[in-house]
Amino acid sequence: MSALVAKSLQVRLGDKQVLAGVSLALEPGRVTALVGANGAGKSTLLECLAGLRKPEAGRAEIDGAPVLGLSARARARRIGFLPQAPEIAWAVDVRTYVGLGRTAFTGAWGLRADDHAAVAAALGLTDLDGLAGRSILSLSGGERARALIARVLAGQPGWMLADEPLAGLDPRHVLEAAELFRRMAHEQGRGVLLTLHDLGVAMRIADRIVVLAAGRIIADGPPREALTAQVLRQAYGVEARVADGEGGPMIEVLRLAG
Repeated sequence: MSALVAKSLQVRLGDKQVLAGVSLALEPGRVTALVGANGAGKSTLLECLAGLRKPEAGRAEIDGAPVLGLSARARARRIGFLPQAPEIAWAVDVRTYVGLGRTAFTGAWGLRADDHAAVAAALGLTDLDGLAGRSILSLSGGERARALIARVLAGQPGWMLADEPLAGLDPRHVLEAAELFRRMAHEQGRGVLLTLHDLGVAMRIADRIVVLAAGRIIADGPPREALTAQVLRQAYGVEARVADGEGGPMIEVLRLAG
């Protein structure tokens, strides 16, 4: 698997500097959580790393090559991207929808045996076997979120980049999806980068946490080292502390920072 690197990425949207020279080296085989307040630049950084947004300066690289230098099909084979709240426009069944994740491989000939096997594996990993024949539009929010993850998994990319992939999931499926991401990284050697708002979940599932504030990285490291009271104050404007809960570390927000 290949390293994914951001080199001095700068992005401006109107008058706002969304990314201000962000540099980051990501390793496969680990789950990295990207966190920060709304507007910190998380989604923009994810899009630059996936080759979906061209920065004003700097570049993203995979295995030393510019991501934007790859064709769309070559990028899709190496980097799977799950956007936040993507639109689903067609009332296709779940199996067909998940099969769209194989389009970087199928060309004009449709699904082959190995494509069908990849789709079946993705459905099984996301607990969607029993819903494979249902219309994607008939699913609940949590079921649809799992179908979106399955579509990316069907492409078997070396990297999974997902923007808030746990939003809309009930507690059981949050745990199952979190375990799935950890297996992708630790057992299959893939790179996993997730943006998350739930800091408690981030601390439980991530090997590494990167904290963004105003388009800059202000902390980067193992969860306990990255999410300190000082970092939480700077990133979120709150006074908080990290405590040990029954299921692992948790963040207790005490009050707004004065």
